[in-house]
Amino acid sequence: MTLYGWIIYNGYLPGEKFLDFAEWIQQAAAKQHIETTIYKNNELLALLATESMNVLSAGKTKWPDFVVFADKDIYLAKQLELLGVRVFNTSETIAVSDDKIASYQLLASHHLPVPKTVIAPKAFYSISDNPIDDYYQAIEVLRFPMIVKEAFGSFGEQVYLVHSTDELAEKIDQLQGRPFMLQEFIAASSGKDMRLHVVGGKVVAAMTRHAPNDFRANVTAGGTMEAYQPTPKERHTAVKAAESIGADFAGVDLLFGADNEPIVCEINSNAHIRNMFDCTGINVADFIMEYIKMTLK
Repeated sequence: MTLYGWIIYNGYLPGEKFLDFAEWIQQAAAKQHIETTIYKNNELLALLATESMNVLSAGKTKWPDFVVFADKDIYLAKQLELLGVRVFNTSETIAVSDDKIASYQLLASHHLPVPKTVIAPKAFYSISDNPIDDYYQAIEVLRFPMIVKEAFGSFGEQVYLVHSTDELAEKIDQLQGRPFMLQEFIAASSGKDMRLHVVGGKVVAAMTRHAPNDFRANVTAGGTMEAYQPTPKERHTAVKAAESIGADFAGVDLLFGADNEPIVCEINSNAHIRNMFDCTGINVADFIMEYIKMTLK
C-alpha cells in the first residue's frame, strides 16, 4: 500500500518554528517512501453544506490517506476526520491538550501524579468587585507561593507565580473572563523540569531543562537543555499521561517532586522536536512516521 499524507501547520503564526516541524516530518516520511504535501491551515477551508462536506484547498492534487496535524485548528482537524481521514493526533486529543484544565481533569481521573489544582469558577466577563473572597478555601489548600495558570497558553507565557493574597487578587482581576486554575508550587522543581517524547506508547527521547533565573524551565523562555535518561517510573508516568488524552505522540513535561518523584506538568500534542534533536541527537520525527506507517498497515 502506497501512502500519501498531508502535514498541516498554522499559517498565521509568526516565525518559522511550525513550518520547521512540518518539514522535519516531511523528511522523515520521505525516508519511509511516503509522499506528503505541507499545507497551511488557511489554505484548507472547511466547507459545510446540506448536500455534503468538503475541504477547499489551493492546488490540492489528491486526497490524503492520513494527516499529521501540527496545529490547534481543531475544527479543520475534525472536518478531516468526519471525511474519513486518519488524523495524527486526533482533534479530540489536540483540544484536550490545548486546554490545560481539561488535561488535568483527565490526568487526575486516571490517578496520575499532578500538582494539587483548584479550577477557577467560570466568569464570562469582568465584574467591578474583585472576586478574591471566592478563593480563600483554595488559598488554605494550596498555600503561598502558588501558581496561577491560564487554561490556554504556550511556552510558559501564561503561567504566573504569586506570593500573597494581594498578588493573587491582582492576577485574578487581570484574568477575569478567561479560564484559569490555581496550583500548588512544586518548589523542588523550581527552574527545572524534564521533557519526554512519547510515540506509540514508548518514550523515544528525553531531556531536562534548567532556567537559573526563572521558576519556569521552558527553553523558549531562556532555559538550557541536557540529555537525560529517565527512570522506569518517569517513563511509565509519561506514557500513561499521553495515553490519558489519547495521544499518538506527545511531549510530556514532568516536574521533580519530593524525593524526585515525577509529577505531570503538561502534555503537548504538538511538541516541537528540533530542541530535542539538538540536545540528544534523536530525531523524534523518524519515530512518528514509523508509528504512522505501522498504524496504517
